[in-house]
Amino acid sequence: MGDFSTNIKVTWQGESAFLGENGEGGTAQLGVMEGKPGIKPMQMILASLAGCTGVDVVNFLNKKRVKFSDLQIEVSGKRADTHPKVYTDINVTYLIWGEDIREKDVEQAIQLSEDKYCSVSAMLKSTAKINSDYKIIAPSQSTE
Repeated sequence: MGDFSTNIKVTWQGESAFLGENGEGGTAQLGVMEGKPGIKPMQMILASLAGCTGVDVVNFLNKKRVKFSDLQIEVSGKRADTHPKVYTDINVTYLIWGEDIREKDVEQAIQLSEDKYCSVSAMLKSTAKINSDYKIIAPSQSTE
């Protein structure tokens, strides 16, 4: 077996709770711990997709010198009815706050991330159809 470049340790915290840790000290709570809800493992996959594509989109928009003040990514997933209940459909919505943002730049950033750079997206595409859309929002507006 070859060397692995990423190592994660997950430690049982009692009942159905686990604490995940990486080598740099980052942590993630999975399940309910001391009455505080954590993220479920399948939800973590959606969060991983959002984080992965988010980094790509931010990097691309910055390279294009796009002036944006915030980026939020909302992800929802539909799972198969039978075990192992993998995701079959995933919707990703990018909310981008800024002025004078060209739709072309946003569309290209999303396309490059989903089709070329985001490894989480590449893995999920083997079981799920990933649908994406975006909204460009003026900095003074909220999504509520």
